[in-house]
Amino acid sequence: MSLPLHDPAWLERMYNNRALVPDHMEYLQRWARESAAVRASQPCVLDEAYGGGTGETLDIFPAGRTAPTGVPVLVFIHGGYWRSLDKADHSFIAPAFTQAGFCVVVVNYALCPGTPEAPVTVPHILRQMERALGWVWQHIAQHGGDPRRITVAGHSAGGHLAAMLLTSVWPLLGAGWPDGLVRNALSISGVHDLEPLRHTPFLQEALHLTEQQVLQCSPARLLAPERGLLYCAVGGDESDEFHRQNGLVQQAWGAHFVPRCQVLPGLHHFSILDALAQPGQDLHHMAQNLLRM
Repeated sequence: MSLPLHDPAWLERMYNNRALVPDHMEYLQRWARESAAVRASQPCVLDEAYGGGTGETLDIFPAGRTAPTGVPVLVFIHGGYWRSLDKADHSFIAPAFTQAGFCVVVVNYALCPGTPEAPVTVPHILRQMERALGWVWQHIAQHGGDPRRITVAGHSAGGHLAAMLLTSVWPLLGAGWPDGLVRNALSISGVHDLEPLRHTPFLQEALHLTEQQVLQCSPARLLAPERGLLYCAVGGDESDEFHRQNGLVQQAWGAHFVPRCQVLPGLHHFSILDALAQPGQDLHHMAQNLLRM
């Protein structure tokens, strides 16, 4: 398929999810309210530092009191095109999983473009996520989680990062870090080829993507990982480009590594994240299936 990368207006229509969902602010405001209520009512460890850089903190939501120790761990990475939002907006993800007996970790990262003195790029954020997962592997047992059973889920930009973490060469990144540190991943409305974003003005002004970064940080342009599974999902009401992006990584890695590549009817770029947090929804089941493997 030949994309009109020379047509900024087309790219804007395809990738500007806030314009595509006029009531998106209602979702963002509700997520923030519900997340604050979760942090006030549920046991949690907030703002744990996984590094010393900007944004390098995470929140931990242990499994419910009746759960055994050594439970599977869900690490959630928020979206916002690598340039907006915060982990504090996404605590609402946790209760449906902690009540089912899982440990949940919600991570933060620095936002693009950073400052002239400390610029932030997509590769910079990927390195942060690798440090975050290394921290989880080293410390999550203290919070009842099993470091051998870490699944990463991410929404939008977070979906991209979740897929990329399956390709990380963990023994080269940290002393004692094992191959397959991330067991499985779930990419929700993920962007798996960054090239169109390099030509989308409202994104490129913050991301400053280079051709080399596109090649190094696009899951669909990389070889399949040696281990682990990736599930992908997109809302039926999302743009044609997000539907195409959803399928790209399965085409690149094959159905063995990406056995599920779902289009979920009736959901758009924001309502799909609600589905992750709702038991009974297909997306929630997909996440639980990965966690139980």
